[in-house]
Amino acid sequence: MNFDLNAVAHYLPYFLPAAWMTIEITVLGILLGTALGLAAALLRLSGRWWLQLPMRAYIYLIRGTPLLLQLLFIYFGLRGLAGFSALTSAVLALGIHNGAYVAEIFRGSIISIAAGQMEAARSLGMTRHRAMVRIVLPQALRRAIPALGNQFIIALKDSSLASTITINELLLKAQQLASSNFLMMEMLAVAAMFYLFYTALFSWLLGRLEARLGVSGA
Repeated sequence: MNFDLNAVAHYLPYFLPAAWMTIEITVLGILLGTALGLAAALLRLSGRWWLQLPMRAYIYLIRGTPLLLQLLFIYFGLRGLAGFSALTSAVLALGIHNGAYVAEIFRGSIISIAAGQMEAARSLGMTRHRAMVRIVLPQALRRAIPALGNQFIIALKDSSLASTITINELLLKAQQLASSNFLMMEMLAVAAMFYLFYTALFSWLLGRLEARLGVSGA
C-alpha cells in the first residue's frame, strides 16, 4: 500500500469547514457540560436529599451508559418530540455527558478544601452561599483545572461520534472523501492531523491557565 503525501496536502483545505464544525460542537458541549457539572456538584453538596438524589441518578445514568447510546437516544427521541436539529442533539448529548464527569471533578475539588475555611467564613457573618462563592469555589476551581483540561480533551475526541447522526465533522468528512477518491488512509491521516492540532492547542492553553493561576502550588 502506497501512502500519497501529495493527496494529504491537496485535500487538506477540503476539511476546513468540518474542522470548524468539530470545534463548534466541542466548545458548545464543554460550556454546557461545565455549567451542568457545576450545578450538579453544588446540588450534590447541598445537604438536602431531595436535591442530591436526582443528581446522583443523573451522574450514575450518564456515567453508566456510553456516549454513543446517549447521542442516539437524544437524536431519535427528542428530534421527534422537540424538533431538535442534528447539531443541537450533538451539543446536548456532549454537554449532558460531560456534565456528569465535570460534576464529580468539581465535587472532589470542593470537598478537598479544608472545612475550617467555610466555618471561618460563617463565623465572620457570611452566609453559606456567599462563603461558597467567595472562599471555597475559587480555590476549588484552581484545583479542578488539570482534571477539567483532561475532560475537555476527551470531549474533543468524543465529538467524532457526531458523525453517526450526519454531522459533517472531521471523521465524517474523511469517510465521505475516501468514498470518492479511495484514499482512506490519507483522509483519516488528515482528520488525525486536525485532532492532534486541537489537542496540542487545548493543552497549551490549559498549561498557560495553570501557570497563570499557580495551580501547581494550589
